[in-house]
Amino acid sequence: MIKKDESTVESRMATLDEVRLQESIEVALEPDLPIIDPHHHLWDFPKHRYLLDDLLRDTGSGHRIEQTVFIECAVFYRPDTSSAMRVVGEVEFVNGIAAMAASGRYGPTKVCAGIVGMADLTLGARVIDVLEAQINTCGGRFKGIRHCAGWEDKTKEIHVSHNNPPPGLYRDHIKFREGFAKLGELGLTFDAWLYHTQLEDLIHLAQTFPAQPIVLDHVGGPMRLGYYAQNADEEFQAWRTKIIELSHCENVSIKLGGLGMRLNGFGFDTRARAPSSDELADAWKPYIDTCIAAFGPQRCMFESNFPVDKISGSYVNYWNAFKKLAAGASDEEKGNLFKGTAKRFYGL
Repeated sequence: MIKKDESTVESRMATLDEVRLQESIEVALEPDLPIIDPHHHLWDFPKHRYLLDDLLRDTGSGHRIEQTVFIECAVFYRPDTSSAMRVVGEVEFVNGIAAMAASGRYGPTKVCAGIVGMADLTLGARVIDVLEAQINTCGGRFKGIRHCAGWEDKTKEIHVSHNNPPPGLYRDHIKFREGFAKLGELGLTFDAWLYHTQLEDLIHLAQTFPAQPIVLDHVGGPMRLGYYAQNADEEFQAWRTKIIELSHCENVSIKLGGLGMRLNGFGFDTRARAPSSDELADAWKPYIDTCIAAFGPQRCMFESNFPVDKISGSYVNYWNAFKKLAAGASDEEKGNLFKGTAKRFYGL
């Protein structure tokens, strides 16, 4: 069953105009630069489909995408098992896609070489059964989980995360932390997704579990709609302050991307013409520069967040924008930003 917030995603994706994207598409810059895309989804909703062939059209649009990492999105859950174990169906499905890509029949890109699933950490210690089932289903491809915490109450334009978390999940939920501790016992990673007003919660979590590898998705979820658009300068400074504070937690890395979503408020999704890579780079520069300066290239990884970010621009233009944002970096630094950090973090 598609939940309320999944339906919202599906509705927006159903309006995606492929022709609009093609009209502004560019030639890939630095096409020989090796890339791992550490954040994308796959799904098959009634009104929008994004499966292996759809992903390969994007990854094959000119950039050298060597591997990808699938991130949970609440699809293909098992219908006939306990509510806790339903999530195993998603990684089971994705592992099949990964096996197809690994055969080489579909080209050189190793799609879903890493798989990040969902497990309800509020189960506490009992979540270990779910985690072990996912490990056994995917073998070496299963890398960790994402349990989203996105929640805010100042504008109705921004929804809670698709798993409907309570406020303060990462900081205040005792059972969540009990379940979180099991990730370290099994050598698993954690993808954190929350909004910029909640970054203090993640700082507290990372400080409490200093040995747990954590990656923050989408530069920390800066919101620029409603109240946040009206107070944009103030909110940017609040985001920046917390990002710098979070960077002092050496167990935390950060994904550079996910800024094409509606909640980010850049408005590229509503334009008649899709943005060029220059426009994307100019808009995102304050956020990307802040993150790289704070975390360093060795803890930063560019990401596509496709197909979610596809509402704003094309895959080839996104990676062109990232390459322009990294233009002043050394070869070693680019190696980390585009491949090395993701490879190390997920153990690919």
